[in-house]
Amino acid sequence: MKILGIGNAIVDVICKVDENFIKNNGLTKGTMKLIFNENEFKKLLSDLKIEKTISGGSVANSIVGLSQLYNNVGFIGKVSNDELGSKYEEGLKNEKVNFFCNKKKEKLPTGTCLILVTPDSERTMCTFLGIAGKINENDISLDLLKKSEIIFLEGYLWDEGEPKKAFEKAINNSNKVAMSLSDQFCVERHKKHFLDLVKNKLDIIFSNEAEITALIDAKNFDEVLSFGKQIKKQLIVTRGEKGAIVINGDVIKKVDAKKDIKITDLTGAGDLFASGYLHGIINNLSFEDCLKKGTEMSSKVIQQVGARL
Repeated sequence: MKILGIGNAIVDVICKVDENFIKNNGLTKGTMKLIFNENEFKKLLSDLKIEKTISGGSVANSIVGLSQLYNNVGFIGKVSNDELGSKYEEGLKNEKVNFFCNKKKEKLPTGTCLILVTPDSERTMCTFLGIAGKINENDISLDLLKKSEIIFLEGYLWDEGEPKKAFEKAINNSNKVAMSLSDQFCVERHKKHFLDLVKNKLDIIFSNEAEITALIDAKNFDEVLSFGKQIKKQLIVTRGEKGAIVINGDVIKKVDAKKDIKITDLTGAGDLFASGYLHGIINNLSFEDCLKKGTEMSSKVIQQVGARL
């Protein structure tokens, strides 16, 4: 395979609700809430009619984008042998993604993100990670790692214990490693580990401006540029309306953001940017053309609802 993604296997469950449902369940419209109690999550879902299920998760979204660009790609994520786990597997296979999971009945169910859509098209999310966050080194195949050109990891998945061991196995046995910093909260929580990964273990790093600034405690973007030159890796930074930039040693390339597009939903912008950029890398495009392809993919996805084209 060209690229093998490893990340949280989360089923997006989309349901239409009225304003009263949001209010009656103590939710804040337009936000994401983590739910740790399985019974609470089941109760929330029990009264709803499911409109659509999508095989989601940050790196999984990127991998699907790469598949849609006709690349041979795969994904490792942990699901349970339950109804949503089967739907997750089916969803990726429909997108021609090779899905690798030793699926069995787990104590925890398949991870789920409940997306509640009110009549004004606003999305309120409730996420129960379930078994997704319990990935371990036994879930990672050495054979698959060695047969893939690039391994793509997500910062969301990093955690002490079993997920960390899975990360280390993937990194130590791969030809080339890319990773997304995922979220500023992840960066702040795991700053020491992420900094070590960025400096010493990764080949390609995806970040937005806020994430990389937080990681290195930069006071301005010039400090980000200096850091990028020092580490001599591909550091790709998305900067919203300022476009995107790649720093690789003394080589710096920039592209502008696309103008005059109607933004509908920013979900998946970073995920699809990574799809476009990595597509360029595995097809031997220049850094500038990699950035352009990433910008093209992200600009398409923000003009629609959801993280899939």
